[in-house]
Amino acid sequence: MNTLSYKTVSANKATVNKNWVLVDAENETLGRLSSKVAKMIRGKHKTNYTPHVDCGDNVIVINADKIRLTGNKMQEKTYISYTEYPGGQKFITAENLMKKKPTAMVERAVRGMLPKNRLGRALFNNLHAVEGTEHKFEAQKPTVIKLDSIK
Repeated sequence: MNTLSYKTVSANKATVNKNWVLVDAENETLGRLSSKVAKMIRGKHKTNYTPHVDCGDNVIVINADKIRLTGNKMQEKTYISYTEYPGGQKFITAENLMKKKPTAMVERAVRGMLPKNRLGRALFNNLHAVEGTEHKFEAQKPTVIKLDSIK
């Protein structure tokens, strides 16, 4: 019996192949978009996925200001922040957050789907949300991916 064929291959920082991916968020639902983007950032769509290694892709989300929320969530959904001072809890609706910083909703949704540890904080740096279609990552030659192709 050949026991060499049963070895599990584990990726590490040196053997990982990271790609640059471009995702268009226009008319996409926030939760569905962010779950697929989080999966790509984490690297779960790759065959050499290793849970404790950053083996995901760098994802550029364009048109982050044109995402969609279903129902009345644009007026009723609230985002909470805290200033670390007594009485410093702040509430902002999704509609006002979209006016103030259009990319924040995508960034917060994806960050909430990543691990809550130092790997998750490092993985979040692989997300680049941009309002509009212009971005500064043309030199990396990102490949355009349709979200329908990701399961």
